[in-house]
Amino acid sequence: MKLGMIQGRLLRPEDGGMQEFPVCWEEEFDKANKLGLNHIEWIVTSRSFSYNPIFSRDCSGFSISSLCADNLVDDRFLDDRFLDENLDPICKAALDSKVMWVTIPLLENSSISDPEKRKIFKEKILIYGDKYQNLNFSFEAETTAENALDIAKERDNFWLKYDTGNITSERIEHKDYITKTQEKISNVHLKDRTFDAKTVIPLSGDTPFDLIFNTLSSVNYNSLYTIQTARGVTGSEQMTMKQHKNIFERIYNATHS
Repeated sequence: MKLGMIQGRLLRPEDGGMQEFPVCWEEEFDKANKLGLNHIEWIVTSRSFSYNPIFSRDCSGFSISSLCADNLVDDRFLDDRFLDENLDPICKAALDSKVMWVTIPLLENSSISDPEKRKIFKEKILIYGDKYQNLNFSFEAETTAENALDIAKERDNFWLKYDTGNITSERIEHKDYITKTQEKISNVHLKDRTFDAKTVIPLSGDTPFDLIFNTLSSVNYNSLYTIQTARGVTGSEQMTMKQHKNIFERIYNATHS
């Protein structure tokens, strides 16, 4: 199981936030390695954009699976200038650090469920897909399989990041989603959510992980898994991550025997 985590989950939350770029980011890679996690998905947020080291140093020596452009979750995500100032630098930084994947969250303020917004976004992102043909773009789309594929099918370097919690809270049937998108899934975000969109500790929400792992096994999914679970007690981040890792490994092993 190629199991990693979203950046920041092994450290105390920055200013109490759920997901923010951590100051002690180098230390976290050491902790992740000791826990047996093989990658970290690097995050770029609006807050950290001005000082995020991915823009100022070579990070190719770290096990980075993707640069996640959380800064694009914004009402302006269809604006040319906004994309030029916020996505283009991330693409350049990814190439500089030999990270060949950029994750684009299409949720909340940047949702593409609306057909007109999806059409406009597709026109914009095709420009980046063509400009950065050596990069892979993975879309974390909080929407139906059909809507997600409307974007992902457009280029060979367009993919989908299947977030188990987001699909749950959207009340989309997981087996159907996986079956339809299987050829485009590049990474699975492991997260438990309730139907009313609360992120909770694994196995306490409404996400059917047995079904999910069985279905992924049936379609021969063999790429990355990234833990993006709810935070536990502050100060117990390593214990929480170890517990969540053990839960997912147990289910994976039971469904892939």
